[in-house]
Amino acid sequence: MTHSKSNASFLTKLHIDLVFLLIIFMLLSYGLIILWSASGQDIAMINKRLIQMLVALIVLFCFAQVPPRLYEKSAVFLYCVTVFLLLLVDLFGDTSKGAQRWLDLGFVRFQPSEIAKITVPLMVARFINRGSTPPTYKETFFTIIIIMIPTILIAIEPDLGTSILVALSGFFVLFLGGLSWILIISAIIIVAISIPLLWEFFLLDYQKQRVLTFIHPETDPQGAGYHIIQSKAAIGSGGLSGKGLGLGTQSQLEFLPERHTDFIFSVLAEEFGLIGVCILLFIYFLLLLRGFIIAAKAQTMFARVLAGGLTLIFFIYIFVNIGMVSGILPVVGVPLPLISYGGSSLVVLMAGFGIIMSVHTHRKTLSKNL
Repeated sequence: MTHSKSNASFLTKLHIDLVFLLIIFMLLSYGLIILWSASGQDIAMINKRLIQMLVALIVLFCFAQVPPRLYEKSAVFLYCVTVFLLLLVDLFGDTSKGAQRWLDLGFVRFQPSEIAKITVPLMVARFINRGSTPPTYKETFFTIIIIMIPTILIAIEPDLGTSILVALSGFFVLFLGGLSWILIISAIIIVAISIPLLWEFFLLDYQKQRVLTFIHPETDPQGAGYHIIQSKAAIGSGGLSGKGLGLGTQSQLEFLPERHTDFIFSVLAEEFGLIGVCILLFIYFLLLLRGFIIAAKAQTMFARVLAGGLTLIFFIYIFVNIGMVSGILPVVGVPLPLISYGGSSLVVLMAGFGIIMSVHTHRKTLSKNL
């Protein structure tokens, strides 16, 4: 009993929430098994993934050490730096696959849009925390401007999927801060009315093609519809228990594209079946539940809406990726969190988890001081 308490005390001093960390390890381990099969047993890719995981865990640990009040104080600076970097991307960024999304500083090449997934909710949480609760119409208007500036800059790259996620990350925090239901319903109506204008004047040809492919993928089975058709075939062929690790025909015979990144869920469904999918969803549920519990126990409005907003956007990542590969949402290039191969998205996710841990562990420290 004493030994257990000393371990808990030690982890608290390190600002690590053991339950949250164990769930993250479960997801990373599960993802590593799936990636081993999805990559065609590529040991080099597995080694790179292990390095990505190590770096991401270090980032999580570092972000967990920072008290929430320091995040609140630095939110404006971090937001301004992000907007500046996004401007640099639009002006001088590297172009890859027809999109100008990368910033090459010589010693490092990264996507500032990934950073916006953290800094936008930080800024929104700070802004609404300084005003009244719930936010007034005036405060809501200025908050929307704060959200839309980086969202528009990311959409210009173009990166519609990330811009939507960044906008949602800000709006979730605003919603948790007590956004009026009248405004929410009004916004939904305005968006619905604006869809024809968005389609005609704002969506690029390839983005329109993605929507049309989502509606009727069979019209171009060898072209635009190929990804989703193969993905649905893989998911459907898995059955209850799957074909076995490394035995999926769609993935191992390379019919399924992007199988180690955006479409890794299809590999899981084909090889582990419905049982494997349910295991993944259950672990995701545990992580989301822990995040919401931490948010509910937070001692300040800033910490509460920030932790809750970061947890909600994590849910959206899961929902969008699974919806995308199963054909109920258009393909927007969102990886499956903690499972898909890729360093940038993993590091940003772990930074967000570090902030959530900080909210929880520093709350305990504050309680003891009180």
